[in-house]
Amino acid sequence: MKTAMATSVPLWVWLATAVAVFTTVVLGVCIGAVYIAPAEIWSTITAQISGEKLSENDAYSTIIWQLRLPRVLLAFLVGSILATAGCAYQGAFRNPLADPYLLGVSAGAGLGATLIIVHASTARNFYLPVAAFGGALAAVSITYLLGRSAISGRSSTALILAGVAVASVLTAAQTLVQQQNTDVLREVYTWILGRLSTSGWGELLVITPYILICSVVLLRYRRVLDVFSVGDEEAQTMGLPVARARGAIIVAASLGTAAAVSFTGLIGFVGIIVPHILRLVVGSSYRILLPLSVIYGGIFLVLADILARTLLAPQEIPIGVVTALLGAP
Repeated sequence: MKTAMATSVPLWVWLATAVAVFTTVVLGVCIGAVYIAPAEIWSTITAQISGEKLSENDAYSTIIWQLRLPRVLLAFLVGSILATAGCAYQGAFRNPLADPYLLGVSAGAGLGATLIIVHASTARNFYLPVAAFGGALAAVSITYLLGRSAISGRSSTALILAGVAVASVLTAAQTLVQQQNTDVLREVYTWILGRLSTSGWGELLVITPYILICSVVLLRYRRVLDVFSVGDEEAQTMGLPVARARGAIIVAASLGTAAAVSFTGLIGFVGIIVPHILRLVVGSSYRILLPLSVIYGGIFLVLADILARTLLAPQEIPIGVVTALLGAP
């Protein structure tokens, strides 16, 4: 059974996945400080799509269209790319503990965000995601350059070690900045622990192109990831340009992760939890794991966000705390 499932997924799995996506999105919009019935959600969405004029005093419509639906879709997109990036990293590095932050993405984003929180007194909401995105990409670029300059033939191990080194240096720099500006510690930790609050559809319009493009690129390499499992030397004898393929996977996964954390902060464990749970169900073939990670990563983070909003209501738990509590065990 496992062998068969390693190369193909039964139709019922895809049907169950479609039902799970629909159910999760509906629950995410329904549940909150105010419960909203599915019928109300449907009428609001159809009215918006058809262009019907809604009353400005319609509180439910405002909650659904301006608050909850953008938040649920943001959670789905972010969970999707984090799970997909984690799955791709695990295949590219043949390391089951690899996650989207392996090459210093989190440390770079954290330092960039901290600098803006400390120094930007105005327009902080604009500059913070830009700085986090730039910091994440800078960290990955430094890691990749250091890894590529290492001994030939050990690029995979060298990249991981370079990522650890770069992350350590950037984390130390972030800690130094925080200690010198203790008045903003609360804001820094609020960002670091992750958040999914949105101001509407603006964040989605910015983040969606990055995540869609990166996801498509990673999906195109799903068969290549299966070839990586036999080792670099064997893959090269099969005609695979290992360095170029691994580089493309790293760039796509890192860019998607950087885009995600720039708006939501650091949300951990998604890239480890989802792929490993899926391995227990469908086997270890990346031809199946990667597409399912795209979907179930989104489902996982939407459900985690529901817990974050409801467990201590009316207070909200940082989403990173919820994913850590689920992932660490």
